[in-house]
Amino acid sequence: MTSEAAWLSNDKQGLAELLQQSHQQAFSRPLIAAAQPGHAKRLLCQNLFACGFPVLAHGTEQDPKLSYANAAALQLWDSRWDELIGMPSRLTAPDSERAERSSALGQAKRLDAVQNYRGIRISRKGRRFMINKARIWTLWDAEERVCGQAACFSDWWWL
Repeated sequence: MTSEAAWLSNDKQGLAELLQQSHQQAFSRPLIAAAQPGHAKRLLCQNLFACGFPVLAHGTEQDPKLSYANAAALQLWDSRWDELIGMPSRLTAPDSERAERSSALGQAKRLDAVQNYRGIRISRKGRRFMINKARIWTLWDAEERVCGQAACFSDWWWL
């Protein structure tokens, strides 16, 4: 019996839908163009995982842990799914950049979304890179409760 990929689980399919809906709410445009309202959750999940630009999300814990990373994010952070998911999201940035990252996340929380964020990140292997023109948005559940934050970007380079 073949086990299904962790990023295709029912809860991650629900999270993919939440990422799409919350992004639409925040920026008045879909996160991924191929995802139209009413698409099957599994197809949306597959398209988001393979979309070609990094998408990450974390929860609302005191020290938020990553709950989602698509294939582009896993590749950029030199990680496998089981290495990145559950890791404190602050560890995606070098120590020297964490206060600035935290400030940007706080601003995104207050405003529900920010665009054009720029900051330095670090892969699990210690490679630093700059992300540019990132979008950060609040994730809202069906009862309109905050259940996390997400970010995506397609502009980045190695430092």
